[in-house]
Amino acid sequence: MTSMVKLHKLDGYIQSIYLAEYSHGLLLLDGCSRADIPYIKQFITNTLNRPFTDLELVVVTHMHPDHAGAANQLRKLTRCKIAAANVKGQWYSGLDGQLMHLTDIMLAKWVAKRMKKPKTNIWYARKLKPDYRLDDNEALPGFPEWVALATQGHTDRDLSLHHQPSNRIYVADLMVKVKGRYIPPFPVFYPNRYRRSLERVFGLKPSSLILAHGGEITPTEEDMSHLLARAPKVPTTHWRSVKSKFKRAISNR
Repeated sequence: MTSMVKLHKLDGYIQSIYLAEYSHGLLLLDGCSRADIPYIKQFITNTLNRPFTDLELVVVTHMHPDHAGAANQLRKLTRCKIAAANVKGQWYSGLDGQLMHLTDIMLAKWVAKRMKKPKTNIWYARKLKPDYRLDDNEALPGFPEWVALATQGHTDRDLSLHHQPSNRIYVADLMVKVKGRYIPPFPVFYPNRYRRSLERVFGLKPSSLILAHGGEITPTEEDMSHLLARAPKVPTTHWRSVKSKFKRAISNR
């Protein structure tokens, strides 16, 4: 199997897009937002001068709008395959899941507004049927240089992608950059898993970490200590946030 030609970074709707170029095909490291589809197509066909159908595999690291929103449509357009974590069930299952799906889309729209991005349709299906279900430490089909790492905590099915030849790790939303510091994402549903995921990634001593929100970085020991110190000890979720704000409003009356 050939080695990676280049890892391309594109500015997505509200997150960075990473497209790994190989002579035999293209690998999209995450499922992006629905709004990103035209930009991905334009980059592949105009910049790389390759057919859109050269997109062979899309990994969905978790089900949030900017990481899964384009996956199903890209599969329809290019016949690419979708890979996701081998976790049973759907993230947005049941009535609670439907409400959370709507909330996450609203949050993504709020982020887009903060970033002064134009309004656009980012609706996507809350259910996903991947072609491949990846276990921890499993190589990506067709792209064995990349290995899936189970890095749960943000949700119950988060994946990071380890490019072993360069020891670079795409960590998706394992951390985000805010005001020059690296902090945990929101939400964190499973704080114990989240801390273990951080410790695992740091323990691999990567040459760099590739963030969906923050670019490619080489964190210092101080950065890592700061992030671990900020890691929540209890879940930080939509419902807890609403309940906390409600309690504060009542107490201030």
